[in-house]
Amino acid sequence: MARTVFEKPDAIALVAEVFRELGYEGASMSHITARTKLSKGSLYHFFPGGKEEMAAEIMANIDTWFVMEMFRPLEEGEPRAAIARMWETTDSYFRSGRRICLIGAFALDETRDRFSAAIQGYFYRWIEALAGALVKAGLPGAEAKTLAEEAVVGIQGALTLARALGDDTIFGRTLTRLKERLESALA
Repeated sequence: MARTVFEKPDAIALVAEVFRELGYEGASMSHITARTKLSKGSLYHFFPGGKEEMAAEIMANIDTWFVMEMFRPLEEGEPRAAIARMWETTDSYFRSGRRICLIGAFALDETRDRFSAAIQGYFYRWIEALAGALVKAGLPGAEAKTLAEEAVVGIQGALTLARALGDDTIFGRTLTRLKERLESALA
C-alpha cells in the first residue's frame, strides 16, 4: 500500500535513506517506490526531474542543515563553543556512526561528476568554517587548515570504517581522539 506524504520534506527524508542504503546508482525508481512506499506518481509530483532531482534536493537539504547547525556557528559564533558544538552535532547527525555521510558516499561513485559543485562545496565549507574558528581561537592559519582537514578526513574515514567493520564504536573513539587533538592544539 502506498504511503501518504503531505510535504516534500517528508519525501526528501524517505528517499535520502534509500540513497544512503543503496547509493545513487543502485537506487532505481522501483527500489525507491518499494522502500519508501511512495507511489511513482507521488515521487514525480515532488520530483518532476526524477532521480537526479531527488539527489539534488537531498544534497541541498543536507547542505542547508549543515549550514544552520554547523557551518554558521563555526563561522559566526564564539570559536571554542562552536567547535565543541561541532563535535556534538557531528555525533548526533551521523547517529554515533550508524548513518553514513550521503554526500561523502556520492563523492565516491559516478554521482561525483554529476554533482561535483555541491559535493565540493560541502567539504570545502566544512574545512574552511572549522579552520576559521580555529584561527579565531588563536591558531596560526596553516596549522588551523591542517587540523581542519584532518578532522573532516577523520570523521569521514571513521564513518566508512565503522560501516565497513560493522562497529559503531569506531566513530565515537575517532571523534574523541579528534576532539582531544584540536583541544590540545588550542591549549
